[in-house]
Amino acid sequence: MSGTVPATAADPVVLGLSEAIGGPPGRHASTAGHRFWSPVRVILAMALLVLAAAWVQKAPCRDAAWAHEYQYTHACYTDVFALYFAEGLDKGQVPYLDHPVEYPVLTGGVMAAVAAVTRLLDHQTPARTFFDLTALLLAASALVTGWALARLHRRRPWDAAMLALAPAMVVTAYVNWDLFAVALATTALLAWARKRLVLAGVLLGLAIAAKFYPLLFLGPMFLLCLRVGKLRAFATTAAVAGLTWFAVNEPIRHAAPESWNRFFELSRTRGVDWGTFWYGLRHVMGGRSLDAHVPAGGSPVRLNIAVAVALTLGCLCIALLTLAAPRRPRLGQLLFLVVAVFLLTGKVWSQQYVLWLIPLAVLARPRWGAFLAWQVCELAYFLAFYYELVGAARGAPVIPEWLFIFAATGRAAGLVVLCGFVVVDVLRPGNDPIRADGVEDDPIGGVLDGTEDVFTLADVAA
Repeated sequence: MSGTVPATAADPVVLGLSEAIGGPPGRHASTAGHRFWSPVRVILAMALLVLAAAWVQKAPCRDAAWAHEYQYTHACYTDVFALYFAEGLDKGQVPYLDHPVEYPVLTGGVMAAVAAVTRLLDHQTPARTFFDLTALLLAASALVTGWALARLHRRRPWDAAMLALAPAMVVTAYVNWDLFAVALATTALLAWARKRLVLAGVLLGLAIAAKFYPLLFLGPMFLLCLRVGKLRAFATTAAVAGLTWFAVNEPIRHAAPESWNRFFELSRTRGVDWGTFWYGLRHVMGGRSLDAHVPAGGSPVRLNIAVAVALTLGCLCIALLTLAAPRRPRLGQLLFLVVAVFLLTGKVWSQQYVLWLIPLAVLARPRWGAFLAWQVCELAYFLAFYYELVGAARGAPVIPEWLFIFAATGRAAGLVVLCGFVVVDVLRPGNDPIRADGVEDDPIGGVLDGTEDVFTLADVAA
């Protein structure tokens, strides 16, 4: 295996930007570098600066009363602060046991643990302390994610700077507890890449117990293991993940079944949410919606069926791509595609869900140009969303509805374009930034890396 790929050699955008500081290193430049400032430490330092900026961005909502739409006009809303009161944490209530919580069990456990520490430390301004402690935990999660990304591809550690410097990180890092699940999911991929199948299963099970989206990882893993005849490895990791998830959930399900079921019930009964495809479709259809005429507490059956069909079709397309591509796709490419399809077809696409995609985008296509264009689309939607919320709170629009729809469409289009680039890379491996130099196959593939096909659709056709 060759040595570390310099950042300027890995991406043309970085190469161009390097001209501002004298251009890329020359042929005779020393590559030893500073002993302390390794690529991983530089990336973590950059991430710390961005995470500090993210805290500053949310600070107005930490220090002021939420009156007159303050949390929207300053674009600093965070569920962490709001749910400290809404979930009864300020009163010492234990999630699930004393109060139903709309999140998976491990996230509820984190909320309870931080609330308990808050009660020990601060009786004067506990809500602020709860937010600060949660932000500290989420910042640590982001650093773990950055470290894992840099370790996932040892020849290209600088790719992890895309996560560290992602613009969307500044505005969404502390909106919710998603970064905790992202860290678990990314370290699960690191364990898989190191062929530590049981550890990968444990971490993946914990990630699913924190947020459900890592469950989607099992589909691409299965298809790729099917293609190369490594189903035993998949079965090991999947079984351990299932047992881990069960071990985390079963005590709460047994003690408080109705509260435990709150997350699943909310997922079933929730209607069309802001900024989704279905929200735009309702606008196009003149206000008619698939979730119309649903009684309070009822389930929007037509909407749920439409979402399930759209997601299934998207996943079938990914399966076809996986088994028909001329060369086995990389795991990172498929993970990004399946989570993107989930968001594009889902009835909920919250602002912080971009955090799910950023590490996967780095693994799928480490190219700064398209990545930054997509991030700009996310930021544009973020701003439009808060203007929309101000209008909803005041009962009078602040921006035209078509402008919000335009921003939401732009966000989706930016993601679709990035998905298109990934699909092209799969079909034309010579375009793939990872495989183009012919040195590596699938650095995060673990048991998949460097293996030969044993099953493809071409074999079936033959």
